Amino acid sequence: MKKISAVVAMFAVTAFAGAAFAADVIELPASFGKVTFPHKMHQELLKDCKKCHTAAPGKIAELGKDWAHKTCKGCHAEMKKGPVGCKDCHKK
Repeated sequence: MKKISAVVAMFAVTAFAGAAFAADVIELPASFGKVTFPHKMHQELLKDCKKCHTAAPGKIAELGKDWAHKTCKGCHAEMKKGPVGCKDCHKK
């Protein structure tokens, strides 16, 4: 019984470690104006880190204009939620 509890505890710590240390809001520089990304809000709404972090929680290696427009804007359009217009994300 102790082994099962230990395994469950280790899984819980591993699974939720990324959420505990993630930033609430991330500011991304962009040539057309700064993009403020509410990371914690997305975590709470999506409950699926792999939507954005395809390999593992942490930095996104492909993060850039093309990736963000495809992934972020694409998800917003698909879910019919969130900004999809340029000025909705890019603030000067």
